[in-house]
Amino acid sequence: MTDGIPPGTPPGAMLDGLVRLGLVGAGETVTGRALTGGVSCEVWRIDLPDGSGPVCVKHPLERLRVPGEWRVSTARARWEARWLRLAAEVLPDGAACPVRGFDEPGPVLVLDWLDPHQHALWKQQLMQGDISVPTAAEVGRRLVAVHATAAAPTYDLGAWEHARTLFTALRVDPYLRATARHHPDLERRFADLAAGLERAADTVVHGDVSPKNIVVGPCGPILLDAECAAPGDPAFDLAFCLNHLLLKAVRHPAHREALARAAAALRGGYLGGVDWEDPADLDRRAAALQPALALARVDGLSPVEYLTEDHGRPQVRRAAIPLLRLPPADTTELVDRWLMSTEPEEHPA
Repeated sequence: MTDGIPPGTPPGAMLDGLVRLGLVGAGETVTGRALTGGVSCEVWRIDLPDGSGPVCVKHPLERLRVPGEWRVSTARARWEARWLRLAAEVLPDGAACPVRGFDEPGPVLVLDWLDPHQHALWKQQLMQGDISVPTAAEVGRRLVAVHATAAAPTYDLGAWEHARTLFTALRVDPYLRATARHHPDLERRFADLAAGLERAADTVVHGDVSPKNIVVGPCGPILLDAECAAPGDPAFDLAFCLNHLLLKAVRHPAHREALARAAAALRGGYLGGVDWEDPADLDRRAAALQPALALARVDGLSPVEYLTEDHGRPQVRRAAIPLLRLPPADTTELVDRWLMSTEPEEHPA
């Protein structure tokens, strides 16, 4: 978002990257606006001097903007650029964000600017009660299309191997291992899930399929912010997105049933495209991962901002812990048990 932020000169690292990419001439005056809301990158909307339109420019931070100590190599920008290019090859026109250029020395990633007047943030829609089941289904279909391409025998998955350590630093350690320290009685369960994610190499996972990283435009949903992309278990991406829908059902009890329908549509859209393994096996793994991810968003290194100890976090623990101890058979059972465990208590008048 740029509301209320005055225009200014972008950081030097961004300008240097734009010059190396040939998008800006040395010494040219460049202006833009910083975007708010992210924890992992400096992000600017920059107007190019040649009039070729505004662009979105990202420069990753080594230390993420969270209360705890969380440092990750900025090399992750390389894998984000590669994932976005893969998505653009796989998905129909308008369904992926075009990469204008990637400057590895920066590292600086330059993307086409998606006009917020035409591209609504999915998270904002969901939080406002605008819950589109077709949008959720299409997110599933687009995600599985990328997974299926990278899971094909002809795809060079080995080219992604160096991203594996970044996935551990960005997802396995801050989500699973950090949360396990708050729940020592579940340490073995978290350790097993972490080990499974670290050795998996079925496809390229996005790693951050969250509504805050999805915009809904004229051509449907577009997945952004693929900094966590790496070889891994595709069930992680399905579980990660389902988790956010279920967390929002805790935050907004009035929208529980609509969010459950969206979760079912996401699941159906996704599993309908799984052709590299038995969809039931993938569904079972996603159902096992979601409770761990849910607990991580209240007790891990990156808690969601809309749940507090007064509202939401205790309900998440009440739902997630039994699901970790007795995993559901699939994500349908997962959603049913989650809704039962987080049902709002009735208070006498």
